[in-house]
Amino acid sequence: MARVHQLGGKLVELTGGEPLLQDEIYPLAEQLLGEGFRVLVETSGERYIGRLPRAVIKVLDVKCPGSGEGGKFCADNWGALEKKDQIKFVIADENDYRYTHDFMLQYDLRGRVDEVILSPVFGQLHPRQLAEWILRDGLDVRLGLQIHKFIWDPDMHGV
Repeated sequence: MARVHQLGGKLVELTGGEPLLQDEIYPLAEQLLGEGFRVLVETSGERYIGRLPRAVIKVLDVKCPGSGEGGKFCADNWGALEKKDQIKFVIADENDYRYTHDFMLQYDLRGRVDEVILSPVFGQLHPRQLAEWILRDGLDVRLGLQIHKFIWDPDMHGV
């Protein structure tokens, strides 16, 4: 909490690895909310998000086939998602993009959450290519970039 206060601002995003592997995430989220912070927790979607406080904005990263982690989405998360939450896909190639497109339709993601984010794998898929696919298909999504990898060394942790 001291580090959060030192950094300033009122938005805190907790990511990982997988933050839901840490039992401390739940009291930490409660404390942050109690002190007036806007809290986002970005998770792989593999673990149940329903234990997080309702006020937390959950960002579920649905793993595409190119990640080698595909198919591990926790189905119970559909019941715990709220409109304010977000679903994110990290796209490695056109196969991942097609998977994402089909997943969005199959699970009516635009009807479930306000934001669906597509992000290219840094250094593997050029952001312009992903933007062109999104525009071509008229997808109602947000293109997300891992800004920290443009600002700091891409391998740097804790930024």
